[in-house]
Amino acid sequence: MLDLTGKNALVTGIANNRSIAWGIAQQLHKAGANLGITYLPDERGRMETKVADLVAPLNPSLFLPCDVQNEAQIQSTFQAIAEKWEKLDILIHCLAFANKDDLSGDISGTSRSGYGKALDISAYSLLQLSGAAKPLMTAGGSIVTLTYLGGVRVIPNYNVMGIAKAALEMSVRYLASEMGPQNIRVNAISAGPIRTLASSAVGGILDMIHHVEQVAPLRRTVTQTEVGNTAAFLCSDLASGITGQVIYVDAGYEIMGM
Repeated sequence: MLDLTGKNALVTGIANNRSIAWGIAQQLHKAGANLGITYLPDERGRMETKVADLVAPLNPSLFLPCDVQNEAQIQSTFQAIAEKWEKLDILIHCLAFANKDDLSGDISGTSRSGYGKALDISAYSLLQLSGAAKPLMTAGGSIVTLTYLGGVRVIPNYNVMGIAKAALEMSVRYLASEMGPQNIRVNAISAGPIRTLASSAVGGILDMIHHVEQVAPLRRTVTQTEVGNTAAFLCSDLASGITGQVIYVDAGYEIMGM
C-alpha cells in the first residue's frame, strides 16, 4: 500500500488549480502526508490569497513565501521547517521560468540575462532547495522535480527552457549521487504536455497536446492527477530502490519515432 502517513512534504510551485504541483499536493495529501506549501510572493499579495484558498482543503501545517531568487526567503523557509517539523521527508520542486521572448525565434539570439534567469529559476533552484533540505532529511528522504521532453529533444517554441531542463535532469543525477549515502533519493518526472499557467507561454501548446493525442500509444495526454500519482509513488517506500531517474509520464509519447 502507498502510505505517506507521518511524512513531512514541502511542495513548491502551486500557482492555480491547473498546476502540476497542485495535482502532486493532492495525491500526497491523499496518501497521508503532512504538507507544507510555498508560494511566490507578489507586492499585492494576490498569489498568497489565491494559493491559500486553493490549498485550504489540504490543511497544510506550513504556508510560506519562497522566491528562489531570494536567498533570505529560502533560509527562512527551511528555518520554519526545522522549527515546526524538525525533519523533512519529501521535497517537491515544480519551479520553472523563462522570458516569453526567449522561448521562440533563433536560439542563438537568446539574451544573456534571459539565459541566466531561465537556468537560475528552472535548474539552479533545485540545487539550492536540495542543499537546504539535506540537513533536515535525517531519516532519508525523496526529492522529486518536473522536467519535459524538450530537455532531450528539440521542441518548437521551447528554446532556452529546453536547455534549462537538460541542466535540471543532469542536476538530478549529480544530486542522487551526492545524497544517496544519506538515503535521500532524487528523481524527475517528465510529464506530457498539460495546459497549465506555465505551458500557456509556449507557443502552439494546444497543437502540441493534439499531436500527442494522435501519436502517443495511449492516444491521449496525461493529467495532473496521473503525474501526482507517480510523484506519490516516488516519495513512498515502494520506490525505495529508485534514484537518479527520469520517469516519463506522457502516455508513452517519448518512445515514438514519428
